[in-house]
Amino acid sequence: MESLVRCLNVSKHFGTLPVLQDLSFDLRSGEVVGLTGLSGAGKSVLVRMFAGLEAPNSGAISLDDTPVTSSGQVHALGIAVIHQHPALVEHLDVSETIFLGHEVGGLRRLSWLNTPNQRAMDNSASHILAQLGVSVPSLRERVGNLSGEDRQMLAIAQVLARSPRLVVVDEPTTLLRYEYQQTLLELIRTWQSQGVAVLFSSQNLDHLFAVTDRILVLRHGRLVLAVDTDATSRESVVSAQIGASDQQHLTPMIWALDSYHRAREQAETLRQQRRVLEHDLAAQDTLNRQLIAQLAEQVTSLDRANTALQDAQRRLLSEREQERKALARELHDQVIQDLVSLNYAIDELRADIADPEDSHDTIIELRDSIRGLVTAVRDICGVLRPPTIDSLGVGAAIQSFSSEWSSRSGIAVSLEIEESLGRLPDAIEISIFRMIQEGLSNVRKHAQASAVQISLKSTSQRSLLLTIADNGRGLTDDTNLAALAAAGHYGLLGISERVALVKGRFRLHQQTRGGVMLEVEIPHARVEDDEDEFF
Repeated sequence: MESLVRCLNVSKHFGTLPVLQDLSFDLRSGEVVGLTGLSGAGKSVLVRMFAGLEAPNSGAISLDDTPVTSSGQVHALGIAVIHQHPALVEHLDVSETIFLGHEVGGLRRLSWLNTPNQRAMDNSASHILAQLGVSVPSLRERVGNLSGEDRQMLAIAQVLARSPRLVVVDEPTTLLRYEYQQTLLELIRTWQSQGVAVLFSSQNLDHLFAVTDRILVLRHGRLVLAVDTDATSRESVVSAQIGASDQQHLTPMIWALDSYHRAREQAETLRQQRRVLEHDLAAQDTLNRQLIAQLAEQVTSLDRANTALQDAQRRLLSEREQERKALARELHDQVIQDLVSLNYAIDELRADIADPEDSHDTIIELRDSIRGLVTAVRDICGVLRPPTIDSLGVGAAIQSFSSEWSSRSGIAVSLEIEESLGRLPDAIEISIFRMIQEGLSNVRKHAQASAVQISLKSTSQRSLLLTIADNGRGLTDDTNLAALAAAGHYGLLGISERVALVKGRFRLHQQTRGGVMLEVEIPHARVEDDEDEFF
């Protein structure tokens, strides 16, 4: 398919400061290309060029071989831009804002007398706002009276009111709550299915990996990475953003229990502070320079130690799971079979005894004891390594385990498992199962709950969401993993470690109706990869 949009050898500088340097890429119809980079990488300047608000010093941006040279030309070419901070006309009302520049006319025969059809625009505006889930006091409300979030949603509504061929999105989610962020991502998928090209600029890697076909990474105004989304990872993208040469140094950043996006922002803030500190101390005496060198060396050593600890934890979990699997097989294949054979032998012995009535009660008691042992050993095998997970998958294993757990604990369990989930890599399946085991154990020990809800579903083509929610007493406001570990409660800490080792994200929060909700987001490829080396 031929390219719809071309950015060819584009460079831009302000005075002597280079902002973009020899930037080239293209977009095809129906393709979503993600654009990311640290603050100051040049993303916003590039978006302004697509909007016709900035002109390159060299090179060109074109749509269907027509160069983009002005903001007035952008609308005619079919380009729509959603800016990070939309510039709306404050005195216009909601309906006028949505259709600004492409009003619905009434008298089409006399174009020079053409006036806006207010009723038609109001009906269309109401439909678009309902589609976006946006509620405003009135279509006559002035834009200047609306919140920043509502203004951003109006900027998105402006795009829906026209039929663009290219939509450029520049970090609009910073002003939006979670629900509106998901609405925008769904819109991007819709545009993609309709053949609209989308350039999506964002620092939120979760959003980029959820909807893009390709990802471009800018660093210091240069394109340092252009790769298919399915062929890369968060670590590779972050490595390109910060210029890291060793992937292992990225592991401590991803180890954070908070969201990956927030951890990346915090790391960038610390890095900027270190640059400022180094600059200020450059003119001071040798002792201060040596102090910075020692601090840098200590930070590097800590990073290496943290990486080594995670590698050790990964090996420990892998070896422990292999030992469990081997022990479960040994118990099932050897011990249970021996007990069953012994039970048969007792039946045969009873049949051969001359006076079976004398020994009847003793033999019955012995046989019942052996049957109890068989059941107990089978239960142990199920805890060590549930056989269902190997034969039928994690969904069946969860159903079997939760049913047995509910019978033992007296706590009701409701399940919501996506039917189309299918089989997952073995490492992912056993990790999910262990998280649920530990989560239900915590509920039984600490929550004082009467019901638990478990949900496992896909949130995108590359991620799963596991939630465990109870209706118990909840946690105190000052509860954290470190405090729980210090008190000897290691369940949540164990879950968080498993989440980190599958490169997922872990969230724990109080529910408004009472109880605690545990959310785990686990990334996985569209096509199943080979089994990982850890469980």
